[in-house]
Amino acid sequence: MKGALGALAAAVAPPGEIAMAQGPGQEQAISFTRDGLLARARDLLKQPFAAPSAELPDYFARLNREQYEAAEVRPEARVWASDQRNFTIEPLLRGWVYAAPVKIFLVEGGKGELLRPALPQFSFGTQKPPDKLPESAIAGFRVWPSAGGGKSLDGAACLQFLGASFYRAKAAGQKKWGVTARGLSIRTADPGEEYPVFREFYIETPAAGDDTLVIHALLDSPSLVGVYMFTLRSVEATILDVELTLFPRLDLDHIGIASLAGASFFTPLDQRRVDDIRPAASETNGLQIHTGANEWLWRPLSNRNSLQFSSFIDANPKGFGFITRNRDIGAYQDDEEHWEQRPSIWIEPHHDWGEGSMQLVEIPSESEFNQNIIAYWRPKDRLAANSEKKFAYRQFWCWNPPTRPPYAVVSAARSGRGVSPKHRRFVVVFSGDALGDPTRPAAQANLSAKPGNAVKLHDAFDPWSKTHRVVFELDPAGETFSELRLELKSGDEQVSESWIYRWTL
Repeated sequence: MKGALGALAAAVAPPGEIAMAQGPGQEQAISFTRDGLLARARDLLKQPFAAPSAELPDYFARLNREQYEAAEVRPEARVWASDQRNFTIEPLLRGWVYAAPVKIFLVEGGKGELLRPALPQFSFGTQKPPDKLPESAIAGFRVWPSAGGGKSLDGAACLQFLGASFYRAKAAGQKKWGVTARGLSIRTADPGEEYPVFREFYIETPAAGDDTLVIHALLDSPSLVGVYMFTLRSVEATILDVELTLFPRLDLDHIGIASLAGASFFTPLDQRRVDDIRPAASETNGLQIHTGANEWLWRPLSNRNSLQFSSFIDANPKGFGFITRNRDIGAYQDDEEHWEQRPSIWIEPHHDWGEGSMQLVEIPSESEFNQNIIAYWRPKDRLAANSEKKFAYRQFWCWNPPTRPPYAVVSAARSGRGVSPKHRRFVVVFSGDALGDPTRPAAQANLSAKPGNAVKLHDAFDPWSKTHRVVFELDPAGETFSELRLELKSGDEQVSESWIYRWTL
């Protein structure tokens, strides 16, 4: 991630269709409408892409991670801190790996004012502050929910845009950032992968008492231009409605919509090469997919020994996301990182997305801080050069997703050495009220392994806890991988989600 962000340091191109009145040495108010931003994107499409080029002043270039994170706006100096509004804005400075400048405009009454932070607004911790802020000082921003008068509701920001097109959000009560979303992925893990960047943000000033915040953004890359609108509501969950219009500069056959990235260092399914006192270190427990055919899939995530790609063909998906199901600190035993408090993110398309596939990329990682798991929707149809394509979806950054399978779900899974050294032993635990229905026949495991064979299968149902444990061994038959699929059936009726997992040597 550090290398990608460093490579994306880019100077912001001057506004095109959005005219700026020039005052003495600085930009003044601009006129702003969404249609005007779309027109600006179409104009930018006609121009050659400006290659990334940015330099940080020496002070900011020397900052390490701890020093960078210590530089922050004083709470009383956040935007709207003295107003009776339900949000405040904290601009984030450039520095460390965040070299690319962005412009932030505060929009009210159709007019936008460029946000210009001043040095006295910032605290730099124990380090000496710089002599001055550079003219283009901002790399991103955070949004803090507020009860009015600038006071944060729970002492935590709910949304952050920082670096390329990356952003994160949290639900009420969650102190740690987790999964990262991207405005767009382009050719992920393919030759010529691109990291589009948000160049400009336009934040609409909310009316007093308004519980929504609207943020517009202009995205740019060598392959396309994009216009985004994020509508934020911060309640128990942080909800983002995302509307985007893409303008390809060239034909594109590999883009990622609603792209997500998370860290999975080790879990009870893949502890073989980790010597750690903790049972797990992972920002998310699995990828949940609700397919267009109304099937519920659960795919645990792993830190692999080699790069792995998985593709789940679908049409018009109903929802997907990275979900943290295990909220017990005992499952992680980590009082610093608190993996059990990381947000789940659930995505629901606002319209039919057509044919395509959910893509999952699992990247080997030697650090628990590397976001080595990537998932996104890849449309089947290519985007033609000079066309326009719209997408819309809702993101729930939450403790628990708003919808879940209507039957038993996987609550635990472990793997270890089998009876034979060449076998792997698995235990998968399903939980749910559907398992305790006395009117149904007893549930039984429906298990497949391709290639290889599943052997020594054993079912155990506990009526008190309404859990069904499935134990089996995988005989890979000399292969280096096997696709496992397991669900519970009561007669011909499926009574659980489908657990799907790729074992690799």
